[in-house]
Amino acid sequence: MAYDKFNILTTTGVPLPIENVDTDQIIPARFLKATERKGFGDNLFRDWRYNSDGTPKQSFVLNNSIYGGKILVGGKNFGSGSSREHAAWAVYDYGFRCVVSSFFADIFRNNCLNIGVLPVQVSPEFLHKIFSAIEADPKAQMEVNLPEQSIKILATDEKESFDINDYKKVNILNGFDDIDYLLNLKDQISEFAQNTPL
Repeated sequence: MAYDKFNILTTTGVPLPIENVDTDQIIPARFLKATERKGFGDNLFRDWRYNSDGTPKQSFVLNNSIYGGKILVGGKNFGSGSSREHAAWAVYDYGFRCVVSSFFADIFRNNCLNIGVLPVQVSPEFLHKIFSAIEADPKAQMEVNLPEQSIKILATDEKESFDINDYKKVNILNGFDDIDYLLNLKDQISEFAQNTPL
């Protein structure tokens, strides 16, 4: 299996209310040498998280222990810039399984869907409600329901729907990447090949 199955995720969120977060901020270019999806979480938002001497910047949200959970809540236009898939790898490797924003760059969105990070695009109004809920209570939980394609703020019971490609939805529900999806159809493919004249 390529990654963990995603069905219903109930967790707290980490707020990053910054617009136009690009992939070089998510994972700086100097950390792109590895070709496996491991270790990138250590350098997620590296230049925002750490000083030049390697000490954590206490003002950055990932270094604030009152925030945690598997949902990263970003500002508008999250994941813009270069097409590096390492940015999605870093988000996943850090432990996030969902990123919420009011707008995603298309390539970043697709890179996330390919590795099991669910990008949930909501309206600007609902995004503001999420940030407000977390500000009021850092332990406020959200429920991301992939089968129903909805996200809910549990404290207020406010909910909004989100869109996802049907093929990618099936893959994320099953923890499949594109190769896993084809392997899952191996018997059907073999049967078709046997019954199809050359």
